[in-house]
Amino acid sequence: MYYLNFDLKTFIDQYWQKKPLLIRNAFENFEDIITPDELAGLACEEAVSSRVVVTKENDWQMIEGPFEDYTQFGDKNWQLLVQALNHWHPDSADFINAFRFLPDWRFDDLMVSFATPGGGVGAHIDNYDVFIIQGEGERHWTVGDKGQYAPKNNDPTTPLIEGFEPIIDAILQKGDLLYIPPGYPHQGQTITTAMSYSMGFRAPSQQELFSEIADNLIDNAIGLKRFTSNSEPTQPSQVSADHQQGMMALISEFASSPTHYQAVLGKMLSLNRFELDICEPQEVYRAEELDDYINQGALLYRIGGLKLLQLESDSVSRVFINGEAFEYPEAIAKNVTQLAEKLSFDNEQATLLLQCSATKALILTLLNRGYFYFGE
Repeated sequence: MYYLNFDLKTFIDQYWQKKPLLIRNAFENFEDIITPDELAGLACEEAVSSRVVVTKENDWQMIEGPFEDYTQFGDKNWQLLVQALNHWHPDSADFINAFRFLPDWRFDDLMVSFATPGGGVGAHIDNYDVFIIQGEGERHWTVGDKGQYAPKNNDPTTPLIEGFEPIIDAILQKGDLLYIPPGYPHQGQTITTAMSYSMGFRAPSQQELFSEIADNLIDNAIGLKRFTSNSEPTQPSQVSADHQQGMMALISEFASSPTHYQAVLGKMLSLNRFELDICEPQEVYRAEELDDYINQGALLYRIGGLKLLQLESDSVSRVFINGEAFEYPEAIAKNVTQLAEKLSFDNEQATLLLQCSATKALILTLLNRGYFYFGE
């Protein structure tokens, strides 16, 4: 099991989305979640998002996976990055659980890095919160303060920046954690062959929110109310301030109605950026078969990375899963909340859930969608 070795309330109050923080020995007796060979094997798969970053003099080369051979890269100055390990590696579930003091909707993915000496991605700025946890080996991390930074080599298309003055300068060892909020420049350089883990947490931008709202309006043929006015400007070429404000009020009127925005948010926030390892059954489950599996001692698991989200004060009894709303009778609200809160259920817990016919019907749907599965 993985447990964070610091006070979570203090972290939230003083550091979360405010300023960077280095925590030594944040995980006591930390053990790597995956071996380098296992990680390299995952990066051979077409469905897994992976890349190799090669460090060159004053530059970096990025090569997209999948990969069949790594000998071409030599024994230094490169690193392998695999996104969304939690989607493909069930053993990462305990590690993910340690960070669920933050809401599931924020969690993006667990990225894993295997880096050789000299490997790194250069100084850059992310637009999301990240926790970097050091596994085997050592990496040298520097973090700068917020500010205006020139793009690397004056290239406006690159995410890399020129140098910065560090406010954190440290060598991370096994179990150490570095937290970096959005907007703070940082850079990692590998000292000895190393494994490291990046937990990314994202929030939607205005652009993303407007895009989702627009898609929802079009898909559901709603939002057709038009602007009307009580007066007109005296100059025919003028768009009056009242008219401008009245038109924009149509947007705020829609955006302030829970009936409209809750569905948009629920679907948007329950989606993943990276492909899920959907576990569709070879044959469709039938309701009567579920009891047989449980009687044989089966456990019930949620696939890695799947988000089950409920909106507080939702206007409808529903749970959002992978961009879709699943409505349910209010009588099983507690069972649905349990499904959303837990990543797995032992045999006794699963037995209790399946005793309710409405809950069983929902679980049957999720099993046949490949969102849940039975295991030992």
